[in-house]
Amino acid sequence: MMTYEKYKATSLKMVKQIPESWVESRIKSHGRIRYGLGQPPRELKDGLPIIRATNISQGKISTKDLILVDPEDLPYNRNPILKSGEIIVVRSGAYTGDSAIIPIDYNGSVSGYDMVLTPNTKSVYPDFVAYAILSTYVFKDQLVVESLRAAQPHLNKEQLGSTTFFYPPNIAVQQAIAQYLDAKTKAIDKKVKLLEQKIDYYKELRISLIDKAVTKGLDKSIELKRTEIGVKVPKTWKRYRLKDIGKLYSGLSGKSGDDFRQDNHPDNKGFIPFTNIAANTYISKDNIGKVVVGGLEKQNEVKKGDLFFLMSSEGYEDIGKSSVLNIDLEQSYLNSFCKGYRLKSKKFDSHFINYLLQSDSYRQLLIVEGKGFTRINLKMEKVNDFFVHIPSTKEEQTKIAEYLDNKTTTVDNIVQNITDQIDRLKELRKALINDVVTGKIKVVE
Repeated sequence: MMTYEKYKATSLKMVKQIPESWVESRIKSHGRIRYGLGQPPRELKDGLPIIRATNISQGKISTKDLILVDPEDLPYNRNPILKSGEIIVVRSGAYTGDSAIIPIDYNGSVSGYDMVLTPNTKSVYPDFVAYAILSTYVFKDQLVVESLRAAQPHLNKEQLGSTTFFYPPNIAVQQAIAQYLDAKTKAIDKKVKLLEQKIDYYKELRISLIDKAVTKGLDKSIELKRTEIGVKVPKTWKRYRLKDIGKLYSGLSGKSGDDFRQDNHPDNKGFIPFTNIAANTYISKDNIGKVVVGGLEKQNEVKKGDLFFLMSSEGYEDIGKSSVLNIDLEQSYLNSFCKGYRLKSKKFDSHFINYLLQSDSYRQLLIVEGKGFTRINLKMEKVNDFFVHIPSTKEEQTKIAEYLDNKTTTVDNIVQNITDQIDRLKELRKALINDVVTGKIKVVE
C-alpha cells in the first residue's frame, strides 16, 4: 500500500489527517445544489423515470420500481431533468445521506425526497466528488449528525453544502482516484452480485414454500376449489374478510421527536419500530424502541398474538408487509406508520394468518392497493375488506404454521450466512473508499 510522504491535520474528528498537498473545503464551494420535485406529477405506465430514495444504494441507481411521469407535467423552471455527472443525495427518511452519480445514459428526474448536486467541473472531477460523498468518515457521518436533529432524519441544502470534504487540487489526480475506485469497487460488486443471486434463489424458495402451504395445505389428497382470485384452495377452507375475524387498531399518535429521544425518562415504554415489522416474520425482541407515554395518554397497547401491517412506505416492496408478535412485551406500543390487528376469536391462528398474508398470492393483491408518489400509503378499509381463505380448524392452521416455521428457519439460516459474507465485502468496499478519498492510500496517476 502506497502512502503520501507528508500529512497535515484536518478540522474533522473522524479524519485526523490528509496529504499535505490536499485541500479541505466545503461542498457548496464546488457546485450548485437544488431540491428534487415537490408536488408529485401524474403517474403513468410509460413516461419519464423518477428516482426515489429506494432506487439509490451503494452509489448506484436501481431501475426497479421507478415511477414514470409525463414530461409535460414537470416544472421546468426548477431544472428537473438530470444530467450526467450530477449527484443525487437523499435528504429525508430512512435512506438519508445515501447518494449516487447520474450515468451518461440516464434521462429522468428526481423526487422531492432528494437533492441534486451539480459539481463545478473546473475545480473538481464529478466522479471523485461522488466517491467522497459515499465516504462514511468524510461525508455521511456529518450528514447523519445533522439529520438526526429532527424527529425524522432530514437534510436541507444548507446542511449538505456546509459539509466538509477533501481533494487533491490536480483534477487529473482526482480522475485517477475515481478510476482506481471504479476498478476496485467493480470487482467487489461482482462478488456481491453473485452472492445476492444465491440469496434471490433461496428467497424464491422461501416464497414458494409459504405460497404452496397456505393455499394448498399439507394434505395432497384433499380436493381443491378455485377461488375468486384464481388460486386453488382445499374445498373445506372458508373465506373471510379480515374485518370479520379481527379488528385493526392504530399505532402511536400525538408524538413528537423528543418523545423518542429521552433514554432515561421514567415514563419510557417500548414501541415496535417500522423496521422490526419490515424485516421479520415474527417481531424481534432485539429491535424494540423507547418512547415516552404518560399515564393519562390513550394509546393502543400491543399484545401477544397481534399482527402488524406496514401502512406507509417509501416503496411498494414493504407496503402491507405483516409481522406477528409471538412473545410477551410489557406495556409496549406500535409506531405510527403501522396498524395493529387483533383476532376476535380463538378459532384462528395468528401465525398462520401472518404466513398467509406474506404469501406471494396474497401479497400481490395487497400491494396493488398501495397508492402514492414519493411515499406509498395503504388505506385502512383496504385491509379491512381484504379476503382470505383459511382452514376450517385451528389445528390445521397451526400445523401449517409450524411446518413453515421449520422450513423457513432452515432457509433463513442459509440466507443469513450468505448475507454475512456480503456484509464483509461491503465493509471492505466502504473502508477502501474511505481510505482513498482521505489520502490514506495513495493512487498513482
